[in-house]
Amino acid sequence: MSVTISQDQERRLLDSVPTGLLIAGQWRPSSTGETIDVHDPSTGDLLTTIASASPADGEAALAAAHAAQEGWAKTAPRTRAEILRKAFELITARADDFALLMTLEMGKPLADSRAEVAYGAEFLRWFSEQTNRITGRYSVAPDGAARLLVTKRPVGPCLLITPWNFPLAMGTRKIGPALAAGCTLILKPATLTPLTSLLLARTLIDAGVPDGVVNVIPTRHAGAVTGPLIKDSRLRKLSFTGSTEVGRRLIADSAEQVLRVSMELGGNAPLLVFEDADLDKAVDGALLAKLRNGGEACTAANRLLVQRPVAEEFTRRLADRFGQYTVGRGTLPDAKIGPLVDEDTRDKVDRLVTSAVEAGAKVVTGGEKVPGAGYFYQPTVLTDIPEDAEILREEIFGPVAPIVVFDTEDEAVRLANSTEYGLVAYAFTSDLNRGLRLAERLDTGMIGINTGIVSNPAAPFGGVKQSGVGREGGLEGIEEYLETRYVGIADPFAGQ
Repeated sequence: MSVTISQDQERRLLDSVPTGLLIAGQWRPSSTGETIDVHDPSTGDLLTTIASASPADGEAALAAAHAAQEGWAKTAPRTRAEILRKAFELITARADDFALLMTLEMGKPLADSRAEVAYGAEFLRWFSEQTNRITGRYSVAPDGAARLLVTKRPVGPCLLITPWNFPLAMGTRKIGPALAAGCTLILKPATLTPLTSLLLARTLIDAGVPDGVVNVIPTRHAGAVTGPLIKDSRLRKLSFTGSTEVGRRLIADSAEQVLRVSMELGGNAPLLVFEDADLDKAVDGALLAKLRNGGEACTAANRLLVQRPVAEEFTRRLADRFGQYTVGRGTLPDAKIGPLVDEDTRDKVDRLVTSAVEAGAKVVTGGEKVPGAGYFYQPTVLTDIPEDAEILREEIFGPVAPIVVFDTEDEAVRLANSTEYGLVAYAFTSDLNRGLRLAERLDTGMIGINTGIVSNPAAPFGGVKQSGVGREGGLEGIEEYLETRYVGIADPFAGQ
Protein backbone atom coordinates (compact mmCIF):
# COMPACT_ATOMS: atom_id res chain seq x y z
CA MET A 1 0.00 0.00 0.00
CA SER A 2 1.33 3.45 -0.94
CA VAL A 3 2.07 5.77 1.96
CA THR A 4 2.57 9.51 1.68
CA ILE A 5 5.85 10.72 3.19
CA SER A 6 5.52 13.80 5.38
CA GLN A 7 7.98 16.68 5.53
CA ASP A 8 8.55 15.88 9.20
CA GLN A 9 9.64 12.35 8.27
CA GLU A 10 12.05 13.72 5.69
CA ARG A 11 13.50 16.23 8.13
CA ARG A 12 13.97 13.69 10.90
CA LEU A 13 15.79 11.36 8.54
CA LEU A 14 18.04 14.09 7.18
CA ASP A 15 18.88 15.25 10.69
CA SER A 16 19.94 11.70 11.60
CA VAL A 17 22.54 11.41 8.82
CA PRO A 18 26.16 12.15 9.78
CA THR A 19 27.46 15.32 8.14
CA GLY A 20 31.18 14.94 8.84
CA LEU A 21 34.03 13.02 7.27
CA LEU A 22 34.66 9.53 8.64
CA ILE A 23 38.38 9.15 9.33
CA ALA A 24 39.94 6.62 11.72
CA GLY A 25 36.55 5.86 13.24
CA GLN A 26 35.75 9.51 14.05
CA TRP A 27 33.27 11.88 12.42
CA ARG A 28 35.07 15.17 11.89
CA PRO A 29 34.62 18.44 9.99
CA SER A 30 36.80 19.32 7.04
CA SER A 31 40.22 20.61 8.00
CA THR A 32 39.43 23.72 5.95
CA GLY A 33 35.84 24.10 7.14
CA GLU A 34 34.60 23.78 3.56
CA THR A 35 31.17 22.21 2.99
CA ILE A 36 28.97 20.66 0.31
CA ASP A 37 25.33 21.64 -0.17
CA VAL A 38 23.15 18.66 -1.12
CA HIS A 39 19.99 19.50 -3.05
CA ASP A 40 16.68 17.81 -3.83
CA PRO A 41 16.60 17.36 -7.64
CA SER A 42 12.79 17.38 -7.64
CA THR A 43 12.66 20.94 -6.30
CA GLY A 44 16.19 22.33 -6.31
CA ASP A 45 15.82 23.00 -2.57
CA LEU A 46 18.65 22.49 -0.10
CA LEU A 47 18.44 19.20 1.80
CA THR A 48 21.45 19.53 4.09
CA THR A 49 25.09 20.55 4.23
CA ILE A 50 28.01 18.19 4.83
CA ALA A 51 31.77 18.45 5.20
CA SER A 52 33.95 18.62 2.08
CA ALA A 53 37.31 16.88 2.41
CA SER A 54 40.56 18.69 1.70
CA PRO A 55 43.77 17.06 0.43
CA ALA A 56 44.95 16.95 4.06
CA ASP A 57 41.79 15.06 5.01
CA GLY A 58 42.42 12.61 2.19
CA GLU A 59 45.94 12.00 3.44
CA ALA A 60 44.59 11.44 6.97
CA ALA A 61 42.09 8.90 5.62
CA LEU A 62 44.84 7.01 3.79
CA ALA A 63 47.02 7.07 6.91
CA ALA A 64 44.12 5.60 8.89
CA ALA A 65 43.48 2.90 6.29
CA HIS A 66 47.19 2.05 6.13
CA ALA A 67 47.45 1.83 9.93
CA ALA A 68 44.42 -0.46 10.14
CA GLN A 69 45.41 -2.70 7.23
CA GLU A 70 47.58 -5.24 9.05
CA GLY A 71 45.09 -5.82 11.84
CA TRP A 72 42.13 -6.14 9.47
CA ALA A 73 44.02 -8.55 7.20
CA LYS A 74 44.78 -10.73 10.24
CA THR A 75 41.17 -10.68 11.43
CA ALA A 76 39.68 -14.16 11.18
CA PRO A 77 37.70 -14.70 7.97
CA ARG A 78 34.71 -15.79 10.02
CA THR A 79 34.80 -12.53 11.98
CA ARG A 80 34.93 -10.47 8.79
CA ALA A 81 32.07 -12.54 7.42
CA GLU A 82 29.91 -11.99 10.46
CA ILE A 83 30.47 -8.23 10.35
CA LEU A 84 29.38 -8.15 6.71
CA ARG A 85 26.37 -10.32 7.50
CA LYS A 86 25.44 -7.98 10.36
CA ALA A 87 25.70 -5.00 8.03
CA PHE A 88 23.36 -6.74 5.58
CA GLU A 89 20.84 -7.30 8.36
CA LEU A 90 21.05 -3.71 9.59
CA ILE A 91 20.55 -2.26 6.12
CA THR A 92 17.59 -4.56 5.58
CA ALA A 93 16.10 -3.47 8.90
CA ARG A 94 16.66 0.19 7.97
CA ALA A 95 15.43 -0.24 4.40
CA ASP A 96 12.79 2.50 4.63
CA ASP A 97 15.36 5.07 5.77
CA PHE A 98 17.85 4.14 3.07
CA ALA A 99 15.15 4.19 0.38
CA LEU A 100 13.78 7.57 1.38
CA LEU A 101 17.25 9.07 1.65
CA MET A 102 18.16 7.91 -1.86
CA THR A 103 14.91 9.30 -3.22
CA LEU A 104 15.54 12.67 -1.56
CA GLU A 105 19.10 13.14 -2.80
CA MET A 106 18.99 11.34 -6.16
CA GLY A 107 15.31 11.66 -7.14
CA LYS A 108 14.30 8.12 -8.09
CA PRO A 109 10.82 6.91 -7.05
CA LEU A 110 10.62 5.09 -3.73
CA ALA A 111 9.86 1.80 -5.51
CA ASP A 112 13.18 2.05 -7.35
CA SER A 113 14.97 3.03 -4.15
CA ARG A 114 13.52 0.07 -2.25
CA ALA A 115 14.66 -2.23 -5.04
CA GLU A 116 18.15 -0.77 -4.78
CA VAL A 117 18.23 -1.33 -1.02
CA ALA A 118 17.48 -5.02 -1.54
CA TYR A 119 20.01 -5.28 -4.36
CA GLY A 120 22.70 -3.27 -2.58
CA ALA A 121 22.36 -5.08 0.75
CA GLU A 122 22.71 -8.42 -1.02
CA PHE A 123 26.32 -7.63 -1.98
CA LEU A 124 27.19 -7.60 1.72
CA ARG A 125 25.47 -10.93 2.30
CA TRP A 126 26.99 -12.45 -0.85
CA PHE A 127 30.53 -11.41 0.03
CA SER A 128 30.08 -12.42 3.65
CA GLU A 129 29.62 -15.91 2.25
CA GLN A 130 32.71 -15.61 0.02
CA THR A 131 34.96 -14.51 2.89
CA ASN A 132 35.40 -18.09 4.10
CA ARG A 133 35.98 -19.41 0.58
CA ILE A 134 39.29 -17.67 -0.14
CA THR A 135 41.53 -20.61 -0.88
CA GLY A 136 44.94 -21.51 -2.32
CA ARG A 137 46.66 -24.76 -3.23
CA TYR A 138 49.57 -27.03 -2.32
CA SER A 139 51.13 -29.24 -4.93
CA VAL A 140 54.25 -31.17 -5.91
CA ALA A 141 56.44 -29.60 -8.60
CA PRO A 142 56.47 -31.60 -11.84
CA ASP A 143 60.08 -32.67 -11.27
CA GLY A 144 59.31 -33.69 -7.69
CA ALA A 145 62.11 -31.51 -6.32
CA ALA A 146 59.96 -28.89 -4.60
CA ARG A 147 56.56 -28.18 -3.12
CA LEU A 148 54.44 -25.32 -4.47
CA LEU A 149 52.30 -23.35 -2.02
CA VAL A 150 49.93 -20.74 -3.49
CA THR A 151 48.02 -18.43 -1.17
CA LYS A 152 45.79 -15.37 -1.51
CA ARG A 153 46.29 -12.20 0.49
CA PRO A 154 44.52 -8.82 0.52
CA VAL A 155 45.78 -6.24 -1.94
CA GLY A 156 45.90 -3.56 0.76
CA PRO A 157 44.34 -0.12 1.23
CA CYS A 158 41.82 0.71 -1.51
CA LEU A 159 40.36 3.91 -2.90
CA LEU A 160 36.76 3.39 -3.97
CA ILE A 161 35.13 6.12 -6.08
CA THR A 162 31.38 5.75 -6.56
CA PRO A 163 28.84 7.50 -8.84
CA TRP A 164 25.63 9.32 -7.97
CA ASN A 165 23.06 7.12 -9.71
CA PHE A 166 23.05 4.12 -7.35
CA PRO A 167 24.24 5.63 -4.06
CA LEU A 168 23.90 2.46 -1.99
CA ALA A 169 24.56 -0.38 -4.42
CA MET A 170 27.68 1.12 -5.96
CA GLY A 171 29.09 1.44 -2.46
CA THR A 172 28.26 -2.05 -1.25
CA ARG A 173 29.38 -3.61 -4.55
CA LYS A 174 32.89 -2.32 -3.84
CA ILE A 175 32.95 -2.31 -0.04
CA GLY A 176 31.65 -5.90 0.27
CA PRO A 177 34.51 -7.64 -1.55
CA ALA A 178 37.14 -5.25 -0.17
CA LEU A 179 36.20 -6.01 3.44
CA ALA A 180 35.72 -9.71 2.70
CA ALA A 181 39.23 -9.92 1.23
CA GLY A 182 40.76 -8.17 4.25
CA CYS A 183 41.35 -4.75 2.67
CA THR A 184 40.86 -1.39 4.34
CA LEU A 185 39.36 1.38 2.26
CA ILE A 186 38.66 5.02 1.56
CA LEU A 187 35.27 5.73 -0.02
CA LYS A 188 34.87 8.89 -2.09
CA PRO A 189 31.16 9.19 -2.89
CA ALA A 190 29.69 11.44 -5.57
CA THR A 191 29.14 15.04 -4.54
CA LEU A 192 25.55 14.98 -5.79
CA THR A 193 24.50 12.03 -3.61
CA PRO A 194 26.82 11.62 -0.61
CA LEU A 195 24.19 11.17 2.12
CA THR A 196 23.47 7.49 1.46
CA SER A 197 27.20 6.73 1.72
CA LEU A 198 27.40 8.50 5.07
CA LEU A 199 24.44 6.53 6.41
CA LEU A 200 26.01 3.34 5.02
CA ALA A 201 29.27 4.12 6.81
CA ARG A 202 27.47 4.60 10.10
CA THR A 203 25.70 1.28 9.57
CA LEU A 204 29.01 -0.47 8.93
CA ILE A 205 30.34 0.96 12.20
CA ASP A 206 27.22 -0.30 13.96
CA ALA A 207 27.91 -3.72 12.45
CA GLY A 208 31.34 -3.81 14.07
CA VAL A 209 33.80 -2.56 11.44
CA PRO A 210 36.92 -1.45 13.39
CA ASP A 211 38.20 2.11 13.38
CA GLY A 212 40.17 3.05 10.28
CA VAL A 213 39.00 0.11 8.19
CA VAL A 214 36.32 2.20 6.44
CA ASN A 215 36.92 5.91 5.82
CA VAL A 216 34.56 8.22 3.91
CA ILE A 217 35.62 11.53 2.36
CA PRO A 218 33.02 13.40 0.26
CA THR A 219 34.69 16.34 -1.46
CA ARG A 220 34.05 19.18 -3.86
CA HIS A 221 37.61 18.84 -5.15
CA ALA A 222 37.87 15.25 -6.34
CA GLY A 223 41.08 15.59 -8.33
CA ALA A 224 42.92 17.57 -5.68
CA VAL A 225 41.98 15.04 -2.99
CA THR A 226 42.27 11.74 -4.84
CA GLY A 227 45.25 12.66 -7.03
CA PRO A 228 47.81 12.56 -4.19
CA LEU A 229 46.28 9.35 -2.84
CA ILE A 230 46.68 7.60 -6.20
CA LYS A 231 50.35 8.63 -6.27
CA ASP A 232 50.96 7.47 -2.68
CA SER A 233 52.72 4.11 -2.31
CA ARG A 234 50.51 3.19 0.65
CA LEU A 235 47.49 2.89 -1.65
CA ARG A 236 47.37 -0.42 -3.53
CA LYS A 237 44.01 -0.54 -5.28
CA LEU A 238 41.71 1.85 -7.16
CA SER A 239 38.11 1.04 -8.06
CA PHE A 240 36.07 3.59 -10.00
CA THR A 241 32.57 3.67 -11.45
CA GLY A 242 31.81 6.62 -13.71
CA SER A 243 32.49 8.08 -17.12
CA THR A 244 35.00 6.64 -19.55
CA GLU A 245 36.68 10.03 -19.87
CA VAL A 246 37.46 10.20 -16.15
CA GLY A 247 38.30 6.49 -16.05
CA ARG A 248 41.01 6.92 -18.69
CA ARG A 249 42.65 9.66 -16.66
CA LEU A 250 42.52 7.59 -13.48
CA ILE A 251 44.08 4.59 -15.22
CA ALA A 252 46.90 6.82 -16.46
CA ASP A 253 47.41 8.32 -13.00
CA SER A 254 47.44 4.87 -11.39
CA ALA A 255 50.32 3.72 -13.58
CA GLU A 256 52.89 5.57 -11.47
CA GLN A 257 52.32 3.25 -8.48
CA VAL A 258 51.23 0.32 -10.71
CA LEU A 259 47.96 0.12 -8.80
CA ARG A 260 45.48 -2.68 -9.24
CA VAL A 261 42.52 -1.02 -10.96
CA SER A 262 38.86 -1.88 -11.51
CA MET A 263 36.98 0.39 -13.90
CA GLU A 264 33.25 0.25 -14.57
CA LEU A 265 32.82 2.96 -17.18
CA GLY A 266 30.34 4.17 -19.78
CA GLY A 267 27.80 2.15 -21.69
CA ASN A 268 25.79 2.33 -24.91
CA ALA A 269 23.65 -0.75 -24.51
CA PRO A 270 21.77 -2.08 -27.55
CA LEU A 271 18.44 -3.84 -27.06
CA LEU A 272 17.58 -6.11 -29.99
CA VAL A 273 14.02 -7.21 -30.76
CA PHE A 274 13.65 -9.86 -33.45
CA GLU A 275 10.51 -10.65 -35.42
CA ASP A 276 10.04 -13.97 -33.58
CA ALA A 277 10.17 -12.33 -30.13
CA ASP A 278 7.26 -12.42 -27.71
CA LEU A 279 6.34 -8.73 -28.04
CA ASP A 280 4.68 -8.56 -24.64
CA LYS A 281 7.90 -9.75 -23.02
CA ALA A 282 9.99 -7.54 -25.29
CA VAL A 283 8.05 -4.41 -24.36
CA ASP A 284 8.17 -5.26 -20.67
CA GLY A 285 11.89 -5.94 -20.94
CA ALA A 286 12.49 -2.69 -22.83
CA LEU A 287 10.64 -0.72 -20.17
CA LEU A 288 12.79 -2.30 -17.47
CA ALA A 289 16.04 -1.88 -19.39
CA LYS A 290 15.26 1.72 -20.39
CA LEU A 291 13.28 3.28 -17.55
CA ARG A 292 14.76 1.57 -14.48
CA ASN A 293 16.29 4.37 -12.43
CA GLY A 294 14.73 6.83 -14.89
CA GLY A 295 17.25 5.77 -17.52
CA GLU A 296 20.12 7.02 -15.34
CA ALA A 297 22.05 3.76 -15.42
CA CYS A 298 25.11 2.57 -17.31
CA THR A 299 23.14 -0.61 -18.10
CA ALA A 300 20.19 1.32 -19.55
CA ALA A 301 19.14 0.36 -23.07
CA ASN A 302 20.57 3.25 -25.08
CA ARG A 303 19.58 2.04 -28.55
CA LEU A 304 16.50 -0.09 -29.31
CA LEU A 305 17.11 -2.10 -32.49
CA VAL A 306 13.89 -3.65 -33.82
CA GLN A 307 13.43 -5.96 -36.81
CA ARG A 308 11.28 -4.37 -39.52
CA PRO A 309 8.24 -6.76 -39.51
CA VAL A 310 7.50 -5.94 -35.84
CA ALA A 311 8.93 -2.42 -35.61
CA GLU A 312 5.66 -0.54 -36.04
CA GLU A 313 3.76 -2.66 -33.51
CA PHE A 314 6.60 -2.64 -30.99
CA THR A 315 6.94 1.13 -31.28
CA ARG A 316 3.21 1.65 -30.80
CA ARG A 317 3.10 -0.56 -27.71
CA LEU A 318 6.22 0.95 -26.19
CA ALA A 319 5.09 4.53 -26.74
CA ASP A 320 1.71 3.73 -25.22
CA ARG A 321 3.39 2.35 -22.09
CA PHE A 322 5.79 5.30 -21.90
CA GLY A 323 2.82 7.64 -22.01
CA GLN A 324 1.32 5.95 -18.96
CA TYR A 325 4.32 6.70 -16.74
CA THR A 326 3.61 9.46 -14.23
CA VAL A 327 6.45 11.95 -13.79
CA GLY A 328 6.78 13.42 -10.31
CA ARG A 329 8.72 13.73 -7.09
CA GLY A 330 9.88 10.28 -6.04
CA THR A 331 8.05 10.41 -2.71
CA LEU A 332 4.64 10.71 -4.38
CA PRO A 333 2.71 7.41 -4.37
CA ASP A 334 1.92 7.49 -8.11
CA ALA A 335 5.33 8.68 -9.36
CA LYS A 336 6.95 6.27 -11.81
CA ILE A 337 9.65 8.57 -13.17
CA GLY A 338 11.49 10.99 -10.92
CA PRO A 339 13.63 13.97 -11.84
CA LEU A 340 17.03 13.75 -13.45
CA VAL A 341 19.78 14.35 -10.95
CA ASP A 342 20.62 17.94 -11.89
CA GLU A 343 20.08 20.64 -14.49
CA ASP A 344 23.19 19.75 -16.50
CA THR A 345 21.97 16.16 -16.90
CA ARG A 346 18.53 17.28 -18.05
CA ASP A 347 20.06 19.80 -20.46
CA LYS A 348 22.21 17.05 -22.00
CA VAL A 349 19.19 14.79 -22.50
CA ASP A 350 17.25 17.65 -24.07
CA ARG A 351 20.18 18.52 -26.34
CA LEU A 352 20.46 14.93 -27.58
CA VAL A 353 16.73 14.75 -28.34
CA THR A 354 16.68 18.16 -30.04
CA SER A 355 19.72 17.28 -32.13
CA ALA A 356 18.14 13.99 -33.22
CA VAL A 357 14.90 15.71 -34.23
CA GLU A 358 16.81 18.35 -36.19
CA ALA A 359 18.56 15.50 -38.02
CA GLY A 360 15.23 13.95 -39.02
CA ALA A 361 14.08 11.83 -36.06
CA LYS A 362 10.39 11.76 -35.18
CA VAL A 363 9.00 12.12 -31.67
CA VAL A 364 6.38 9.44 -31.00
CA THR A 365 5.78 10.52 -27.41
CA GLY A 366 7.41 12.97 -24.99
CA GLY A 367 10.38 14.93 -26.21
CA GLU A 368 10.36 17.90 -23.87
CA LYS A 369 11.38 19.15 -20.45
CA VAL A 370 8.62 19.21 -17.86
CA PRO A 371 7.99 22.86 -16.91
CA GLY A 372 8.21 23.98 -13.30
CA ALA A 373 10.53 23.24 -10.42
CA GLY A 374 12.90 20.29 -10.50
CA TYR A 375 14.79 18.57 -13.32
CA PHE A 376 12.06 16.49 -14.92
CA TYR A 377 12.00 15.20 -18.50
CA GLN A 378 9.15 13.49 -20.31
CA PRO A 379 9.52 9.75 -21.08
CA THR A 380 10.34 9.90 -24.79
CA VAL A 381 10.28 7.52 -27.76
CA LEU A 382 12.00 8.50 -31.02
CA THR A 383 11.99 6.83 -34.45
CA ASP A 384 13.54 7.43 -37.88
CA ILE A 385 16.90 8.24 -36.35
CA PRO A 386 19.87 8.66 -38.69
CA GLU A 387 22.56 6.07 -38.05
CA ASP A 388 25.18 8.75 -37.39
CA ALA A 389 23.01 10.69 -34.91
CA GLU A 390 24.74 11.79 -31.71
CA ILE A 391 22.01 10.22 -29.60
CA LEU A 392 23.05 6.77 -30.87
CA ARG A 393 26.70 7.36 -29.95
CA GLU A 394 26.45 9.05 -26.54
CA GLU A 395 25.17 7.64 -23.27
CA ILE A 396 21.77 9.33 -22.85
CA PHE A 397 21.27 8.84 -19.10
CA GLY A 398 17.61 9.76 -19.23
CA PRO A 399 14.13 8.37 -20.09
CA VAL A 400 14.62 8.47 -23.86
CA ALA A 401 14.27 5.44 -26.14
CA PRO A 402 15.66 5.83 -29.70
CA ILE A 403 14.30 3.10 -32.00
CA VAL A 404 16.28 1.94 -35.05
CA VAL A 405 14.91 -0.57 -37.57
CA PHE A 406 16.99 -3.43 -38.98
CA ASP A 407 16.32 -6.20 -41.49
CA THR A 408 18.74 -9.08 -40.85
CA GLU A 409 20.53 -10.62 -37.91
CA ASP A 410 23.88 -9.64 -39.40
CA GLU A 411 22.73 -6.02 -39.65
CA ALA A 412 21.50 -6.11 -36.05
CA VAL A 413 24.87 -7.38 -34.82
CA ARG A 414 26.72 -4.75 -36.86
CA LEU A 415 24.58 -1.95 -35.43
CA ALA A 416 24.84 -3.32 -31.90
CA ASN A 417 28.63 -3.55 -32.05
CA SER A 418 29.13 -0.16 -33.77
CA THR A 419 30.18 1.60 -30.57
CA GLU A 420 33.34 2.07 -28.56
CA TYR A 421 31.48 0.76 -25.51
CA GLY A 422 30.80 -2.83 -24.53
CA LEU A 423 29.09 -3.09 -21.16
CA VAL A 424 25.80 -4.91 -21.75
CA ALA A 425 23.37 -5.89 -24.50
CA TYR A 426 19.83 -7.24 -24.46
CA ALA A 427 18.14 -9.45 -27.05
CA PHE A 428 14.59 -10.76 -27.40
CA THR A 429 14.02 -13.80 -29.60
CA SER A 430 12.21 -17.15 -29.45
CA ASP A 431 14.99 -18.85 -31.41
CA LEU A 432 17.38 -20.59 -29.00
CA ASN A 433 20.11 -20.91 -31.61
CA ARG A 434 19.88 -17.22 -32.42
CA GLY A 435 20.17 -16.41 -28.72
CA LEU A 436 23.32 -18.52 -28.51
CA ARG A 437 24.75 -16.90 -31.64
CA LEU A 438 24.14 -13.45 -30.20
CA ALA A 439 25.78 -14.46 -26.93
CA GLU A 440 28.93 -15.15 -28.93
CA ARG A 441 28.70 -12.32 -31.47
CA LEU A 442 27.73 -9.31 -29.37
CA ASP A 443 30.84 -7.53 -28.14
CA THR A 444 29.85 -6.84 -24.54
CA GLY A 445 30.78 -8.04 -21.08
CA MET A 446 27.18 -8.98 -20.23
CA ILE A 447 24.20 -10.07 -22.29
CA GLY A 448 20.56 -10.46 -21.28
CA ILE A 449 18.51 -12.91 -23.36
CA ASN A 450 14.76 -12.28 -23.10
CA THR A 451 15.26 -10.16 -19.99
CA GLY A 452 15.65 -6.45 -19.40
CA ILE A 453 17.87 -6.75 -16.35
CA VAL A 454 21.11 -8.65 -15.81
CA SER A 455 22.52 -7.17 -12.59
CA ASN A 456 22.84 -9.77 -9.86
CA PRO A 457 25.24 -9.84 -6.89
CA ALA A 458 26.05 -13.48 -7.68
CA ALA A 459 27.11 -12.63 -11.25
CA PRO A 460 30.24 -10.85 -12.52
CA PHE A 461 29.38 -7.28 -13.54
CA GLY A 462 31.62 -5.46 -16.01
CA GLY A 463 32.35 -4.62 -19.61
CA VAL A 464 34.87 -4.72 -22.44
CA LYS A 465 36.37 -2.09 -24.75
CA GLN A 466 35.82 1.45 -23.41
CA SER A 467 33.37 0.18 -20.79
CA GLY A 468 36.16 -0.78 -18.43
CA VAL A 469 38.27 -3.53 -16.90
CA GLY A 470 37.65 -5.89 -14.01
CA ARG A 471 34.49 -7.42 -12.58
CA GLU A 472 32.31 -6.68 -9.57
CA GLY A 473 30.08 -9.28 -7.95
CA GLY A 474 30.02 -13.01 -8.49
CA LEU A 475 32.88 -15.34 -7.65
CA GLU A 476 35.14 -13.02 -9.63
CA GLY A 477 34.45 -9.90 -7.57
CA ILE A 478 36.58 -10.79 -4.57
CA GLU A 479 39.56 -11.69 -6.77
CA GLU A 480 39.87 -8.00 -7.67
CA TYR A 481 40.93 -7.39 -4.04
CA LEU A 482 43.32 -10.34 -3.65
CA GLU A 483 46.95 -10.85 -4.61
CA THR A 484 48.36 -14.29 -5.39
CA ARG A 485 51.47 -15.30 -3.42
CA TYR A 486 53.62 -18.28 -4.35
CA VAL A 487 55.91 -19.95 -1.80
CA GLY A 488 58.49 -22.42 -3.07
CA ILE A 489 59.39 -25.12 -0.52
CA ALA A 490 62.37 -27.42 -0.78
CA ASP A 491 61.61 -31.12 -1.17
CA PRO A 492 60.88 -32.35 2.37
CA PHE A 493 62.06 -35.83 1.38
CA ALA A 494 65.47 -34.74 0.09
CA GLY A 495 68.38 -36.45 1.85
CA GLN A 496 66.32 -39.32 3.24
